[in-house]
Amino acid sequence: MQQKRNIQIIEWEDLDKRKFYSFGVFMTMTIRATVYPATLIRTRLQVQRGKSLYSGTFDAFFKILRAEGVRGLYRGFMVNTFTLISGQAYITTYELVRKYASQYSDDNTVKSLVAGGSASLVAQSITVPIDVVSQQLMMQGQGEHLTRFRLKSNTETGKPKKVFGQTRNIMAQIFAADGFRGFYRGYVASLLTYIPNSAVWWPFYHFYAEQLSKLAPSDCPHLILQAMAGPLAAATASTVTNPMDVVRARVQVEGRTSVTETFRQLIKEEGFWGLTKGLSARIISSTPTAIVMVVGYETLKKLSLRPELVDSRHW
Repeated sequence: MQQKRNIQIIEWEDLDKRKFYSFGVFMTMTIRATVYPATLIRTRLQVQRGKSLYSGTFDAFFKILRAEGVRGLYRGFMVNTFTLISGQAYITTYELVRKYASQYSDDNTVKSLVAGGSASLVAQSITVPIDVVSQQLMMQGQGEHLTRFRLKSNTETGKPKKVFGQTRNIMAQIFAADGFRGFYRGYVASLLTYIPNSAVWWPFYHFYAEQLSKLAPSDCPHLILQAMAGPLAAATASTVTNPMDVVRARVQVEGRTSVTETFRQLIKEEGFWGLTKGLSARIISSTPTAIVMVVGYETLKKLSLRPELVDSRHW
């Protein structure tokens, strides 16, 4: 019986960097626009006490849509687009650390774990201030009573300021209340959430892809197997790290200073089930994200191959 070949991994040195970054910005923007409503819903579910506002993911979706319209599902999206910078930093760090780690280990799991964790550390240092502002904007509307800061109305029209006016409004309130440190509120909680998430996601992604390749017909395109492996890895990583994600959201939105105290209060008020808040929304958002990201990222790497390597690779 003919042995199936392993799924080939395109490494950093195989890429045309100009193409890689040009296509990468478009891919990242498309992913963020697609999954942003689910991210907003997840944040509101995690911050609410019990089921005071929404009973679940779909209930939140329809209530927001009825009360705030489609724009309500995209509150804070414009400021969130600045995470494009952290997205590119994440990809670059992942590939460079993976290349460096290969000098010490040929084990794909080890390389993926170290590179994924390192990439998340760099990306979160850029992302946290953006998240702090965008999450405050996400909570406006039906969830504004759950947050510390509320949009101030335009003195002339009596209506909230538009887009970047709202962003400046929230940023000014955060700075006035907490100073520069306010923009890094929840930084430790974010690291405790996303470093493990990334460190778990990449090894499981490669693991699931390899396992699927053993079960699939030999002529099955690798991209299909990778598109299936992505959501499986995302669901695994989301389940493992969701408790810390709930704590992170509360620290950043409610202005708390202690991760451990927030964790204890959550357990006291809502029991261990409170640690699963927003998990379904997180998995729902991570599934299309993973599919789009994996298909986009693997396609991006194929399109960005150095010309002399194109004919030597088979998919």
